[in-house]
Amino acid sequence: MMVHTPLLLQQISAFIVVPAGRIWQSHTKKKHSGLISVKMEAAILIAEVTALDYIVLDIEFNGRKFASDLPMEVIEIGAVRLNERLELVDEFTAFIKPVYFAKLNSFIQKKTGIPQQSIDTAERFPRVIGAFLQWLSRSESPLLVTWGGEDLKRIVLDTRMHKLDDAYWLSVNYFDLLKGFLRYRGLTNDVSVEAALQELGLSSEGSAHRALDDARMTADIFRAAFPHLDFSFTQKYKDMHSNAKERRLVKNAIRLLRSQKKEPTWEALVEHVFKDKVKLDNPKKVAELQAYFEVEAAKKPKPSAPKPRKEAASGSETAPAQNVSSEAAPAQNAGSVTVPAQNAGSVTTPAQNAGSVTAPAQYAGSESPADTGGPDAISGETASNAIANNTDEQV
Repeated sequence: MMVHTPLLLQQISAFIVVPAGRIWQSHTKKKHSGLISVKMEAAILIAEVTALDYIVLDIEFNGRKFASDLPMEVIEIGAVRLNERLELVDEFTAFIKPVYFAKLNSFIQKKTGIPQQSIDTAERFPRVIGAFLQWLSRSESPLLVTWGGEDLKRIVLDTRMHKLDDAYWLSVNYFDLLKGFLRYRGLTNDVSVEAALQELGLSSEGSAHRALDDARMTADIFRAAFPHLDFSFTQKYKDMHSNAKERRLVKNAIRLLRSQKKEPTWEALVEHVFKDKVKLDNPKKVAELQAYFEVEAAKKPKPSAPKPRKEAASGSETAPAQNVSSEAAPAQNAGSVTVPAQNAGSVTTPAQNAGSVTAPAQYAGSESPADTGGPDAISGETASNAIANNTDEQV
């Protein structure tokens, strides 16, 4: 029986880190760095025993400049496979021709740099996702690693739109590296891949917002942060009826009300915050946002940092005003002069996808969906949400 690495790693981490933490409290930082190294070696050792591969995944999707019930779709998939020692083994990349909004708008073209011709000549989603699943099947026990939850969500939505089997995506384990990075660095606001690289002092190579390049850069962050990640947060995909922008609105509203010495209530949010901003016509969405509100409202607010006290001046000196253009006597300054503070100032083997791709039998069939139906999240998304933050928050 194979034990999944992240869960077993968590048990080993507790064994190694807790006693070590007590030693660290009374010793030097050098000992702590050594313990981090021990923890990483233990993680790698367990990964070797279980033959775990890490699949770092990124997608790009088309957008629109206007409201529409038609879904946005995946237009590019990029992924890198890391072995148990976090070494790059191979890569996958492919463009996808969407059913709707196949002509990329100027914003998406400028943001991603994807040529329209690459989309025009690309395969449809069913064939590409079939090839991607075949590529994934080379790993016996993969753990998907994503920057936020939007990438996996988009794949699930497109899979359902094309009436394909979503069983694999609902059963595979994935780790949200964005959330893991925020926990590691003690941050509260989401950050981009580029900002995380800068935070870690890593160079940013490749083109941002291109799937394969983003997957490579995310893999660099994963390697650097690996010893500090808590893999007990490994999860499986869960349908969400609200989006990250709406949940962030809830969190910010709670903070605002508390800053005004007011107790946040769900009724106040519905009446004053959601009005004209969030559609609440879906009962599942309402229940989800209310549950999220209750979790966030139950958290104790962080104490604000004390403001520095201004010291009273011990006395005032009279300083003559300098006048370079007049010989008149300098004016006397009877009060104190406040002077403003100065502002201190690896070898990779990419999978080839240039030729035709043969999809497995279960993914054959029509390349266009019979209808535009699907989960409520398909028509409820906004382009600014996924493009700006590319993340789903975990309740």
